Amino acid sequence: MSIRITHQRIVPHLWYDKEAKEAAELYISLFPDSKMTNITTLHNTPSGDSDLVSFEIWGQRFMAISGGPHFKINPSVSFMVNFDPSRDEAAEERLNEVWNKLSDGGTALMPLDKYPFSERYGWIQDKYGLTWQLILTNPEGEVRPTIIPSMLFVGDLCGKTEEAIHFYLSVFKNSKQGLTARYPKGMEPDKEGTIMFAEFMLENQWFTAMDSAHEHGFNFNEAVSFMVYCDTQDEIDYYWDKLSAVPEAEQCGWLKDKYGVSWQIVPRGMDEMMSKGTPEQIASVTKAFLQMKKFDLAELHEAYKG
Repeated sequence: MSIRITHQRIVPHLWYDKEAKEAAELYISLFPDSKMTNITTLHNTPSGDSDLVSFEIWGQRFMAISGGPHFKINPSVSFMVNFDPSRDEAAEERLNEVWNKLSDGGTALMPLDKYPFSERYGWIQDKYGLTWQLILTNPEGEVRPTIIPSMLFVGDLCGKTEEAIHFYLSVFKNSKQGLTARYPKGMEPDKEGTIMFAEFMLENQWFTAMDSAHEHGFNFNEAVSFMVYCDTQDEIDYYWDKLSAVPEAEQCGWLKDKYGVSWQIVPRGMDEMMSKGTPEQIASVTKAFLQMKKFDLAELHEAYKG
């Protein structure tokens, strides 16, 4: 079953070379209850002029940036889309339709088919590089959101999913563990007991994660990060101290945790500054934050007020 999140504290952030707006428009066209919420162009960033795009897909908030060719999206973070027959009679039809549209210029990583865990499931990389796991959910299951970010622990990180989940549960409030399924014997190269599928909730938002011992040739990078919205400087300091593990990755509110996952610790008011400010205010705030590692809320307000 699926539900939508009304108040989203953690927002996935997608990095594209130049196609943020184009990609967002495609995703909005695919799913119900979807819309563009804001487009702001940041001038004079290290990548030149960058479009900052806020949008919602099926009620879930996303952010995207056209930030240049520095990072390339890969399947280490994908988005699971739950098509629920108990809430939508045409769930299977809708799933097939979305699959067909994502297939245009895309690549199937697991073909759309019947699997032991679902009557209909497929994993696909769209033409912009983002990967989606489309699944016809079991109507008897517990209620879950329609779109869930999903992390894949591969290479040196394979076998660390469980540890990572416990770490995230210790950092974020309003958290809990959901279903966990482990690899049985005979699934080599995957080791018995490692995580085949696990779900967990951080700040009332569901995530899924899994180990995979197969050869993948990619790992977590900055192309998909998670923005954590904070109301106070104390909150910014708290998440920064708990999560940041790679000092050289710290810049403009971005950090990397010990598993290589990128997070952005941002003041909640920043969206409003960037979407409602005058061009001068936006330029002033942009100039201020480009010089910061961890965000200084007071300084950003100063820059905004001019």
